[in-house]
Amino acid sequence: MNQTQPEKLDLLGLSQPQMHRALSGLGEKPYRTQQVMKWLHHRDASDIHEMTDISKKLRAHFEVAAEIHEPEVLSEKVSQDGTRKWLMRARSGSAIETVFIPEGARGTLCVSSQVGCVLDCKFCSTGKQGFNSNLSAGEIVCQLRGAERTLRDQFSDRNRAVTNVVLMGMGEPLLNADQVIPAVSIMMDDLGYGISKRKVTISTAGVVPGIRRLKETTDASLAISLHAPNDSLRDQLVPINRKYPIAMLLDACRDYAENLGEKRTITIEYILLDGINDQAEHAVELSALLAGFPCKINLIPFNPYPGTAFRRPNAKNVRFFQEYLVGRGFSTMVRTTRGADIDAACGQLAGQVEDRTRRSERYQRIALAAAAE
Repeated sequence: MNQTQPEKLDLLGLSQPQMHRALSGLGEKPYRTQQVMKWLHHRDASDIHEMTDISKKLRAHFEVAAEIHEPEVLSEKVSQDGTRKWLMRARSGSAIETVFIPEGARGTLCVSSQVGCVLDCKFCSTGKQGFNSNLSAGEIVCQLRGAERTLRDQFSDRNRAVTNVVLMGMGEPLLNADQVIPAVSIMMDDLGYGISKRKVTISTAGVVPGIRRLKETTDASLAISLHAPNDSLRDQLVPINRKYPIAMLLDACRDYAENLGEKRTITIEYILLDGINDQAEHAVELSALLAGFPCKINLIPFNPYPGTAFRRPNAKNVRFFQEYLVGRGFSTMVRTTRGADIDAACGQLAGQVEDRTRRSERYQRIALAAAAE
């Protein structure tokens, strides 16, 4: 009779408190936590036997009951502007995408949290792929670990290639909070990657219970994918708004911002869609909505992808939108499109998703019907 083998402990996905509990349960001294985490995240150990300063007994235990699992890199594409995109195989067999965006002394890594996405935001390429599975904390951390390893020689003149991490890749992070929270902890921990809490950003389409939970578990930065100034329009563009409308969302964000203190703000992401949400009246309404709200605003001109009916806004509308908001006292930036030639720009990530929702089939039928007309 075949017996199912117990799942091995994924060492790369354990935050410092989780690692401490695991090792304490084995009777190990507290200093073992530091040793093991430094091997994993500072010395880039890929094999348990590399950890030469921990006991043979512990290494033997790890060999049987634990693993250092790294997703396979299937491909790498490099844009004309220096942006890089990696396609990585997840445990589920499907593939995710991770993007690195260099800009002067800054290097931003856009990390995925799910294979596909549970949500169905109408303008997003990832949403059209449907959903397969959540990524583990280790698979999330390994996107940073792998990028640092790959880019180390290219950026040898500074301490690290990746200075900022944004969970804005494939998936809705707060629908995978059990894995995202320890992954973010490792990224910010000095025993992990030591990235400032101001430079690790969790982005959400508006999962209000997840935001409430973050308040109790992390002080990472928070970004909200708003994309509309009223519930009527947001219900269409970001369907989760029907469950958690704007007033409820902003209330949760205010609580989170107060918890952060230190005069930190929430980032409002607003994708500009030609003729949909980029008109003067939308700028006026957005300004009124966010009056007194502790935020900065990122305007993102839509990046087209195959099969979409949405269009990129014209430069005049983008300029007016920004100038109007700045004139009302909001810190407002227009995000420069990066990596569009390799489909690595905001909203373009697709990966290779074995869809469990049949959503991708529905969009394919719609596209075929439109082409036949």
